Amino acid sequence: MSETATGGGVLAVQPTGGALGAEIRGLDLSAPLSLNQAAQVRQAMLDHGVVFFRNQDLSDEELVRFTACFGKPVPHVRKQRPRRVKEVFLISNIVEDGEPIGELGDELIPFHSDLSYLERPGTLSVLYAVELPTSGGQTQWCNCTAAYAALDDAMKEKLKGMRAVHRHHVEAQNPAAHIAHPIVRTHPETGRRSLYIGPHLTRYVAGIDQNEGDALLAELYAHIEQPQFIWTHEWRIGDVVLFDNRPTMHRRLAFPPDQRRLMKRTQIFNDEIPVE
Repeated sequence: MSETATGGGVLAVQPTGGALGAEIRGLDLSAPLSLNQAAQVRQAMLDHGVVFFRNQDLSDEELVRFTACFGKPVPHVRKQRPRRVKEVFLISNIVEDGEPIGELGDELIPFHSDLSYLERPGTLSVLYAVELPTSGGQTQWCNCTAAYAALDDAMKEKLKGMRAVHRHHVEAQNPAAHIAHPIVRTHPETGRRSLYIGPHLTRYVAGIDQNEGDALLAELYAHIEQPQFIWTHEWRIGDVVLFDNRPTMHRRLAFPPDQRRLMKRTQIFNDEIPVE
């Protein structure tokens, strides 16, 4: 565990020991973070891709305030029922008065980087666990930086200059133009290179034969999804997870449809266009 003195106390960062991720202890996120605390949390996120905090109790306003330490929280592009704090997006299978209160149900959601189908996709996302099923519903993150580093030189050379088109399966969420991003992107803060494709939202490789492109994506997905690149978060009520969409992907595992799950999500996007 590393400990760094910060304004308002000591920030303790405990790596998971897995492919990525770390727990940060000693912070009550219902209170405002000092500038130094926010800087230390951001550095831990850059170092580990994903950071999480246990035993939090946050109002919607407090969740948005925490998110604002790292950028401008914005409403999700997907429409939801009217809600008091529009920057908070509900992920839930709960139905009230015959209508879902949130989105994304209870089935497996394959690996993806948030909002990659936009020209300026997701930068950072925050998830807050409010209600959880007794089994299933874990979130897995993939270390796409490590996955890229593990490619052989021939594949790294092949991927130079290649781009893939990302598209949401709900057509109404997509921009009019088909958005192509580099298959390998460079992180603007760390300078590290990562694979930037995922089976949920990546549709095809631009500029090459469809069959060849599909075979390339399948090969890269098989590589990315190897266990050494994946870490699973076992949710507890009160968990807050902050993650960087640029060097990671994530997927939600299925859970029983008769069990309630409610997550609150905030997001920062429209900040950056991915570059190789």
